[in-house]
Amino acid sequence: MAGSVPTGAGGLLPDRHPQVDFFLCDIFDAIPKGDLATMEHPVFSLSTRPDRRVLNYEHNGARIEVVPSVKGLATIHDKDILIFCISQLMAAINAGRSVSRTLTLRAHDLLVATNRETSGDSYRRLRESFERLAGTRITTNIVTGAHEVTSGFGLIESWEILRRTRGGRMVSVSVTLSEWLFRAVLSKSVLTLSRDYFRLRKPLERRIYELARKHCGRQGSWRISVETLLKKSGSASPRRVFRKMLRDMIAADHLPDYEMAEEPGDIIRFAPRDRMVEAEGPPLSSAALEEARILLPGADIYAVEADWRRFWVSSGRPRLRAADRAFLGFCRARAASSEGG
Repeated sequence: MAGSVPTGAGGLLPDRHPQVDFFLCDIFDAIPKGDLATMEHPVFSLSTRPDRRVLNYEHNGARIEVVPSVKGLATIHDKDILIFCISQLMAAINAGRSVSRTLTLRAHDLLVATNRETSGDSYRRLRESFERLAGTRITTNIVTGAHEVTSGFGLIESWEILRRTRGGRMVSVSVTLSEWLFRAVLSKSVLTLSRDYFRLRKPLERRIYELARKHCGRQGSWRISVETLLKKSGSASPRRVFRKMLRDMIAADHLPDYEMAEEPGDIIRFAPRDRMVEAEGPPLSSAALEEARILLPGADIYAVEADWRRFWVSSGRPRLRAADRAFLGFCRARAASSEGG
């Protein structure tokens, strides 16, 4: 493989995760993942119409300028493509597979994974999403993978339809991610998203969920002023309109994983729902996770860990003398069940 160092050369350890020319997206149950940088900072347009504004954002030393193409800015719904790609890459990395920033994917798999219709019109909209992602240019100093470099790039470097149906509908697509985004994946600067994220219809709901997921995380709650939330969301609405939209979201109460509440002082509070148990339970060692990867080759071990924690909660949160042993027993039972099936 080009560029790899032979085992033992110069006393170096073998490259256990060499990069390949392209990566085939073939993990059908990959858990949705989002990169921390675009969850934290407003990069995508929340408009449902072509948005040709130049966006400038600065917060706590992070600076972003987002410049649209003639097709308009990339939208929060276009981001589904990046989430799909990141999810596939992270599942492969967790399984010990080699990855590349050039991915080959089936358009149908992407549509299904992101809860979209598979009609002819959906394929047309998907092509438009690729065009906006490639055309939108970003200049930023945001660090990904411990590299702080002010640079300009597209969210994806390129895309190409590799195979079509007789009617011209895309079947297989090649996508090359930006180095900036690929570094975030390699450094595992990502967070797991709820699958219900793709059921959120309104752009602002998706953006608010991202911010809650990034900032609330494992805390008991997260409070933020409406003014700061407006800035971080990237919404172009006036503050009074934005506040009304937040109140509508609070009344609807269908944000995945988190509850929203309005507090005095123009403050919005986010708190994890009871069913969000991903972080509950005793910690696991890295050795246990490595052994679990051997027991369940090809599985997303972090998703398995989340399943085990849910099982632990549903069992009444019993006291565990050896959490690693209990987790590995769960993995062995799942492996045996898979073999039996």
